[in-house]
Amino acid sequence: MRAHWILAALTALLPTAASAAPPPRPKLVVMISVDQFSADLFAEYRGTYTSGLKRLMQGGVFPAGYQSHAATETCPGHSTLLTGSRPARTGIIANDWLDLGVTRGKDSSHGVYCAEDETKTPAPGQPYVVSPAHLRVPTLGDRLKAVSPQSRVVSVAGKDRAAVMMGGHTTDQIWFWDPSSKPGFVTLVDRTGPAPAAVAAANARVAATVARPPAVPLPPICRGRDVAVPIGAGKSVGRLVAMKPNDARGFRASPLFDAAVADLAIALADEMKLGRGPATDVLIVGLSASDYVGHTYGTEGAEMCAQQVGLDATIGRLLAALDRIGIPYEVALSADHGGFDLPERLTVQGTADAARVSSADPVGTVGKAIGRTLGLSGPVLLGTGPFGDVYVARDVPADRKAQVVALAKARLLAEPQVAAVFTAEELLTVPSPTAAVPMDEWPLAQRFRASFDAARSGDLVVALKPHVVPIADPTKGYVATHGSPWNYDRRVPILFWYPGMTGFEHPLPVETVDILPTLAATIGLDVPAAEIDGRCLDLDAGAGSTCGR
Repeated sequence: MRAHWILAALTALLPTAASAAPPPRPKLVVMISVDQFSADLFAEYRGTYTSGLKRLMQGGVFPAGYQSHAATETCPGHSTLLTGSRPARTGIIANDWLDLGVTRGKDSSHGVYCAEDETKTPAPGQPYVVSPAHLRVPTLGDRLKAVSPQSRVVSVAGKDRAAVMMGGHTTDQIWFWDPSSKPGFVTLVDRTGPAPAAVAAANARVAATVARPPAVPLPPICRGRDVAVPIGAGKSVGRLVAMKPNDARGFRASPLFDAAVADLAIALADEMKLGRGPATDVLIVGLSASDYVGHTYGTEGAEMCAQQVGLDATIGRLLAALDRIGIPYEVALSADHGGFDLPERLTVQGTADAARVSSADPVGTVGKAIGRTLGLSGPVLLGTGPFGDVYVARDVPADRKAQVVALAKARLLAEPQVAAVFTAEELLTVPSPTAAVPMDEWPLAQRFRASFDAARSGDLVVALKPHVVPIADPTKGYVATHGSPWNYDRRVPILFWYPGMTGFEHPLPVETVDILPTLAATIGLDVPAAEIDGRCLDLDAGAGSTCGR
């Protein structure tokens, strides 16, 4: 009896999850985005991670995260991660959209890229001027600097749109891979002054690596996936192939690419002494290799397996570097969208309805048919691909537009691979999604409403049926993709971690727009609820709360 009393007394003196003091406010907030890191991929490999991802899984794990909108592409997805807003509010409805008031190039294209300023003339050899001009809302960094000008925001990514959409309008340093010139990282054209020494050193390492890439051996856990899958024209994917010298495209689709991005982020954090100034700083790291691997080889082969091993190691090196700084920091990790494997492999594995789109341009075909029916010349319908936003051409008389839209909807719905077609008028009547209905149960119309913007979206929006890959010919470079409103493209993991955090797993669905208010609460940054779509997620595993600290 006495022993039980002593044990009880000693236990009462120990801190509990409910009474433990909250961690110090972080001096550095780190956002890691893994492009095309689906919840399915995370679930498949989470038992094999041994380094960085394993450590992050010891924090707050939300395996049922959602990019809740329908336009599951890189730019819209990244625009949600640090804004707290869905694409309908950020204005980033797709990677590309059409502005019929803009005419450019020899083919009179109306295309607008999400991370460009089309009003400016690009330098020779550059396709566009990279800019956050189209992002309509502030990011975490923008909000933080508005109230604390001494805060620094650094954004480094493998894609310009990732760096821009997470970094926002007031980054102190922003660097991204430039695929149009010699291998290396570049910044916005309006940035003046000398570049940090870390950038020149990183570009020198990249050039050397691309020129003479090191061998990347197949990890033992990937050997069972090293199986060739024929895709036509004598080509196949599925077996890990050594990277060739001076192959910048192959470099992007390898674990070496993420390693280069992380190395630059680590070097900039050290050179700029992030987290060691008078205010909280933000470091953004966009890891893009998983997306290039998924597009080039699919998500279920040896290539993606090796990428997951490399990704885990790269995040481990990044966290170890943050540990060495010796300041309070916190990390959030998520993804811009999920992904889907190539139908040739899925068919073999038993997904009977997996298929490629039968027509590379169903929108153009339908438009021509409508033009013949109505006696209209020129391209009646315009689009950016076999699905997504469809626009009625400006040359269509105003009094015929409604008739064209109605005919287009009926004829596109008659296409055997089309699941749904919504008109702009229909989507405008759909109420914006609320927490009343979990995002995993939203009907298609609400998913499309979450990424609909009346000024930028099409007159119609088209959804292909599940498991239909919108790449007609897989021998041209890309074999698989994403962008659908289906859950394999919407579901992504969301992880939060800081040193000393008590881990937990939250199985219910949450949204990527919840990341901003969650991080903002931990650093004491006020974000009015009316300005965002997300909500704060409590990261305290006990009776306390990190929301409203």
